[in-house]
Amino acid sequence: MRASWKLKLSLAMIAAVGTGLWACNSKLKSAPTLESITEITRSERTIDERVEQILSKLSLEEKIGQMTQITLDVVTKGENVYVSDEPLELDIELLKEAIAKHKVGSILNTANNRARSVEKWNKVIAEIQELSMQEIGIPCLYGIDAIHGTTYTAGATFFPQQIGMAATWNPDLVKQGAQVTAYETRASAIPWNFSPVLDMGRNPAWPRMWETYGEDVYLNAQMGIAAVKGYEGENNELSDSTKVAACIKHFLGYGSEKSGKDRTPAYLPEIELREHYLPSYKAAIDAGAHTIMINSGIINGQPVHANVDYLTTLLRDELKFDGLVVTDWADIQNLQTRDKVVATHKEAIKLAINAGIDMSMVPYTLEFTDLLVELVNEGEISIKRIDESVRRVLKLKLELGLFTKPYPSKDDYPEFGSEKFEKMAYNSAAESITLLKNDKRILPLKKGMKLLVSGPNANSMRTLNGGWSYSWQGEKVEAFAQGYNTILEAVQQKFGETNVKFVEGVTYNHAGQYFEEHVIDINAAVKAAQNVDVILLCLGENTYTESPGNLHDLYISQNQRKLAEALAATGKPVVLVLNEGRPRLISQFDRDMSAIIQTYLPGNFGADALADILIGEVNPSGKLPYSYPMYPNALGTYDHKPSESSNEMDGMYNYDSSLPLQFHFGYGLSYTTFAYKDLKLSKSEIGPEDSFTVSVKVKNVGERLGKEVVQLYTKDLVASITPDSRRLRRFKKVELAPGETKTVSFTLKASDLAFVGKDLKWTLEEGAFKIMIDKETQILKLNNSRQFEHANTL
Repeated sequence: MRASWKLKLSLAMIAAVGTGLWACNSKLKSAPTLESITEITRSERTIDERVEQILSKLSLEEKIGQMTQITLDVVTKGENVYVSDEPLELDIELLKEAIAKHKVGSILNTANNRARSVEKWNKVIAEIQELSMQEIGIPCLYGIDAIHGTTYTAGATFFPQQIGMAATWNPDLVKQGAQVTAYETRASAIPWNFSPVLDMGRNPAWPRMWETYGEDVYLNAQMGIAAVKGYEGENNELSDSTKVAACIKHFLGYGSEKSGKDRTPAYLPEIELREHYLPSYKAAIDAGAHTIMINSGIINGQPVHANVDYLTTLLRDELKFDGLVVTDWADIQNLQTRDKVVATHKEAIKLAINAGIDMSMVPYTLEFTDLLVELVNEGEISIKRIDESVRRVLKLKLELGLFTKPYPSKDDYPEFGSEKFEKMAYNSAAESITLLKNDKRILPLKKGMKLLVSGPNANSMRTLNGGWSYSWQGEKVEAFAQGYNTILEAVQQKFGETNVKFVEGVTYNHAGQYFEEHVIDINAAVKAAQNVDVILLCLGENTYTESPGNLHDLYISQNQRKLAEALAATGKPVVLVLNEGRPRLISQFDRDMSAIIQTYLPGNFGADALADILIGEVNPSGKLPYSYPMYPNALGTYDHKPSESSNEMDGMYNYDSSLPLQFHFGYGLSYTTFAYKDLKLSKSEIGPEDSFTVSVKVKNVGERLGKEVVQLYTKDLVASITPDSRRLRRFKKVELAPGETKTVSFTLKASDLAFVGKDLKWTLEEGAFKIMIDKETQILKLNNSRQFEHANTL
């Protein structure tokens, strides 16, 4: 109950009196002090100078409050701390308890796990900011997970999820999407966005794979840079009221879990961590990202939230990150309750803060503030360490302009939810959708064809959006997205309602477990197929993220398989539309499909884009950002070692080693055809300090306007550490008219060819490298070897 929570706080205060702490805590800033903070923030001094002056006026309790973040449900009216009343209202007494007494400096999330209107967000946050400025003279820093649009704001523009944005292979679209999200998040009075995710999607079983930009570190880095620049602006000017502070997450190695289950242990050699998991973070840090969220998991037996080697030595000293570090949800307390590396919550706080954490996402109990005060007074955590963190919090608030304008008005953002923004989201969905199979060129379909639309994903806005859409698990999408088209509705609009039949066949039990399904009537779907020309079969996944999305079997569900096999047995051509967050295995029936289209999680405009592709008004141009596996025990990435693939092995000890894939990384078909020729190098030999240019001619030899992703790979032929089979080094998306030829050029540095050696240094060894674009290849020779602090691979 809320009453018991308040009693708990009161008891903590009484206990504090006994230790002399409450006497210090009760020194609430008088009006002159508040006025002096205001004067400081309006002065002509530099931001760093203002930070130091404000810091000097804060008590220990006020400093620690700035390091504390609670969830919104804690300060709203409701029967307990986890549930808020509807309509949503702040509980002013609870808010005062959090801000006036505990000096809380940050709040996150929505209440009751559901989206709110822009007007409601502005009202709620205005009340929070007014009290915060009144009581301590410092604004609250509000944060939200706005990962493919402003997740928790009704009417916001939703783009494809990150895995779909990666499939565009178009960083300009990623930047545009981030710009729109920043604008609409700031319109919601929220200045801090927990995005982008720069974890690597290298395990297709991982339930957060769709939140990533896929399996390749270079693709991740380029998309991450674009997202940061979109959120924060080209020069990271957070004073621009249309920008938000980006939060790159989850540093470091999240997604590499051995089991593929969320937040289970990872075992990562440092060579692997540095070469495949670290560079995307370095790229985003170098792009100016202001904040970082930490990996909730364990690497090599040690929780990342307690790892000083990662959080201080690597992040601060080596990568030179000087921004704010925030925990993930309850992860300091998890050091005690889940990971068992300490016996008490107090010890967990000591471990995490000394390791390098600046702000604790508490999120429910304010015990954190009292315990951290005790630790400082006992000498277990230095005031110097506290001041380091508070400086970062204050600096971010000043850079965001929150002291001078703590909250905006919706009227300041007239383009919120505009047709202009919606067109951008549609374009992103259209460029993300990936054509994987097109036997006998059955696609595009002709107008006037009679279609059967079937499958559990055919008439659902929920599945098009995925998790983090109006609610954490996406289960509330249908309440907010009725104004957009499902696949069925979009197809009916394009082909005519009289030409489109709908029999679902299999459905999800939306009230039950996330993957629970019901077979409605497969026979009815088979019967409905008798008088149609083509079957549009929409399969995939229901919404999920994090641990609720853990899987035991990567095969697509057996109910969906039965539906696919039954419809294929009718003899009608079946176009399989996949709508899924990760590559669910289809090797049991893919041969029976005439065409296969991957939509990923395309957002509210995904069905419209799909319908336009089906009818030929849009030529598909998406490319896979991951390797699509064929079997559950044959998971791997495109940059595997030679011994993992039989076609790269020589000699008698092959034993048919193989890495069978359904579709390879970077794969995607078009309605036209592209031909490559004349791959050229500006130099055939280089030194370790040199740059060189690679060029190739690309021609559209088909009959349609189309976009092609030109992908440049390299292969180190011999190295002291077994080289990857190939590595993506550059890419560019180009548009070509029928018969048109373009020369596409890339400039690389020799250091782009470096790898992490056994001494953990970026190493460039003399020898030969194969340069590859499509089927064109050239050999480049490198003279002399060199080591680098960091390779220029990004």
